[in-house]
Amino acid sequence: MSQDLQQTRRLIFDELTKIVDPEIGISIMELELIDKVLIENGKVDIDLHLTSPFCPAVFGFKIAQDVRDNVYRLNGINNVKVTVSNHFMAEAINKQVNESKPPEKSEN
Repeated sequence: MSQDLQQTRRLIFDELTKIVDPEIGISIMELELIDKVLIENGKVDIDLHLTSPFCPAVFGFKIAQDVRDNVYRLNGINNVKVTVSNHFMAEAINKQVNESKPPEKSEN
């Protein structure tokens, strides 16, 4: 793994650690909700699951949107796709989050 890719991966995981499950107040990384992170040429695919198949959909949307927005804001990231699985609203969450307008990039 190249130095740049390792650095990007570290930055992504730092951002993911900041995201907290709003229902229980614990980081999604601590809860081990991230299943896969693929990085290739500025494109990031993130697969995740929620704490239960029937956790409140509003929390599922919030977590998935935060994942996409936080990672998208990183320098060098041009596209982020989030895929939620094992949830009764997974299809709707994935559609809404991935079709939403990307967040503004910071000047940092």
